[in-house]
Amino acid sequence: MDFSDEVLTLDDGRRLEIAAMGDPAAPTVFYHHGTPGATSLVRENAVLLEHADLFFVTVSRAGYGASDRLAGRRVADCVADARAALDHLGRGDYVAYGHSGGGPHALACAALDERCTGALSLAGVAPYAEGFDWTAGMAEENVEEFRLALEGGEAYLAMLEAARPLFLEATPDTVVDLLGGLLPPVDRAALAPLEARELFVESLAQGFAEGYWGFHDDDRAFLTDWGFDPSAIDAPVAVWFGDADTMVPPSHGEWLVEHVARATRRFAPGEGHLSILAARAADLAADLVALARR
Repeated sequence: MDFSDEVLTLDDGRRLEIAAMGDPAAPTVFYHHGTPGATSLVRENAVLLEHADLFFVTVSRAGYGASDRLAGRRVADCVADARAALDHLGRGDYVAYGHSGGGPHALACAALDERCTGALSLAGVAPYAEGFDWTAGMAEENVEEFRLALEGGEAYLAMLEAARPLFLEATPDTVVDLLGGLLPPVDRAALAPLEARELFVESLAQGFAEGYWGFHDDDRAFLTDWGFDPSAIDAPVAVWFGDADTMVPPSHGEWLVEHVARATRRFAPGEGHLSILAARAADLAADLVALARR
């Protein structure tokens, strides 16, 4: 598996950390990592390369890893950074694919970039919309995190200050306990292999290396105007979710299926936030290939 990474300097002077993985002759998939995360997380998709020839491009979102912060960013702001990375690598049309907190960012590409032929949201969050109980079904840890994020201010920053060293100091032996109630049994099983925990820990260390602002800005972006209307997306969107997910409950997937016009419901009974990737790898890869052929 070929993996490469580098840091670009954008026209506005910001640094942007980018990475690529897979066969350059294959269709392009732009991968939007979860929250928190960084470019190293693209390697979780090696399981998809066992089922299809694909070329993954990714970035550490602004504020994560070596990517400079873009204060006040909205979900839609990821599109320009995605295009910059793709242009640098000489890629044209692409499929947008986001896991967890990357889901909204994949939808942004489908909504705002004519080069995006479709999107796949894997356990991705829905907008903080009127009449939708956004945190219902989330583990207690997430309910508290997003309560503070919604309020903003010193209490939220204090939580992030306290959390950052815990993430930076996590090891493969401690990371499962660190995540606590966020991991149902099926997701604990998904992290049982040492290599899975090593990658998770590596992504945390990379993502928080220069601060917590990527995490802060992701949370705030989810809870405010995304900068586009998901119901206006006219590209096909595959919405994948499981019913054992306590990070992003299945109600988020159902909301997206109901409100995105060309959404296809991909429900995975018994799967959680992490387990769904390996358990449904063949079908996920097939969806990515089909979206690329549009």
